Amino acid sequence: MLYHQGIILGIIQGLTEFLPVSSSGHLVLGQIFFGITKPQLTFDISVHMGTLLAVLVVYSSDILAMLSSISVFFLRAVSFKPALHLFREDKNLEMAGLILIGSVPTGLIGLYLKQFEDVLFASTSLVGSMLILTGIILWLSRKFYVKTSQKNAGVNIYKALFIGMIQGIAVIPGISRSGSTIAGGMFLGIDRTRAAKFSFLLSIPAICGAEILSIKDIVKSGFAIEPVTIYATIASFITGLIALKILLRLVHSGRFHLFAPYCWLIGSLVLLSNII
Repeated sequence: MLYHQGIILGIIQGLTEFLPVSSSGHLVLGQIFFGITKPQLTFDISVHMGTLLAVLVVYSSDILAMLSSISVFFLRAVSFKPALHLFREDKNLEMAGLILIGSVPTGLIGLYLKQFEDVLFASTSLVGSMLILTGIILWLSRKFYVKTSQKNAGVNIYKALFIGMIQGIAVIPGISRSGSTIAGGMFLGIDRTRAAKFSFLLSIPAICGAEILSIKDIVKSGFAIEPVTIYATIASFITGLIALKILLRLVHSGRFHLFAPYCWLIGSLVLLSNII
């Protein structure tokens, strides 16, 4: 992989991981455009770690607060002191629990779909179709902007499970993880700000889990990080940070659905290119 190709793909990953247009779909299309046919496992993992770092930076205060609450919970538990009531009293601990619950269906669905990854990531027709589907989901979400003051605008166990299922299905290239999970949260009546926060916090264990599962494949293929991978990872982090902040502003301002026409356009062009 040439330097300019790696950096461009890193930028694509950074922008599309958070903007609701499907990073996996765009990476597939980008690699096909550059004629890259061999699996780029180390590269893909590295650029995903770049965007993960962007989430950790933006939500660092929330993550530290949850880690602190989890520590208090376990200290009480090992000291044989009552601790379960903390889930009702501590919002940070409650959020950590909901993220754990939502990660279960994500992991199960992700493991099931992993056996079909060679087929899923090789079909441009699938990418195009799923991009159009993503656009439809985004466009429908414009009817579900809930104000913070409304009751039941938060996340509960059932909503966390449903959003986790959506995140698992979003492994399919062309379906935007951020777009589908945020929209899914809004469909369930969750306030858009909370839906966005839960979506990105939920992505942390999902990305980490996927990277851990890929480690054995990296070891088999010979672990080696080339300079182009390092540059691409830096590019994905910087652009991911920018894209995440842009998306949060659009969600907060009620303009999240404006990415729908882009998804329809790109999806249609991809399908059309297969016909011509």
